[in-house]
Amino acid sequence: MKKLFFAVAVLTMAAVSTVNAQTKLLRFGIKGGANLGKLDGTGFQDGFKLGYHIGGFAQVNLVKGFGVQGELIFSSTKTKTTDDFSEIYNTGNLKDDGKNITMSYLSIPLLANIDLGTPRLKLQVGPQFGALVSDKKVLGAANEAFKGGEISGVAGLWLQLPIINVSARYIIGFNDVKGINDVTNTGNWKNQSIQLGVGVSF
Repeated sequence: MKKLFFAVAVLTMAAVSTVNAQTKLLRFGIKGGANLGKLDGTGFQDGFKLGYHIGGFAQVNLVKGFGVQGELIFSSTKTKTTDDFSEIYNTGNLKDDGKNITMSYLSIPLLANIDLGTPRLKLQVGPQFGALVSDKKVLGAANEAFKGGEISGVAGLWLQLPIINVSARYIIGFNDVKGINDVTNTGNWKNQSIQLGVGVSF
């Protein structure tokens, strides 16, 4: 009886250890929060505008202190054109002056997770691929993101609590935004955003 009890105890401990190891190796979750974004370029009002983001993530811890994280994020922010937008870009449409524009993106960040002295706090850096979407293009946006979509750089911090995660990151676009108002001569339109998020890890 004692031997049976001991064997069951050993097997239980081994199973728990295996589950814990798998949990630490691979982790999934959802996240969302505030998105402070702006379009940096001639013809648009300066300053960050409030929006939101929501999505999911997967973490893979490769070695102690280092891992990778992939995400699929939908984000939305607003911007406003200046009063001389039509004149600057010769759109021939006076309604483009002082117009509110909602910019919705499907983004795919691919980030390195680097522990900062503790596995709870991580530095996150890496590229992000994004596509400007509308109601008609959401399903094809993930494919578009890797074919001439927007490429950005991401840097931030991730605090991993037992269940809850908290994140803050800065995102800056490397190439010009396309597809707004069908303007071909856009000059230099680049996105910048600050994301503050809270999520749940499974």
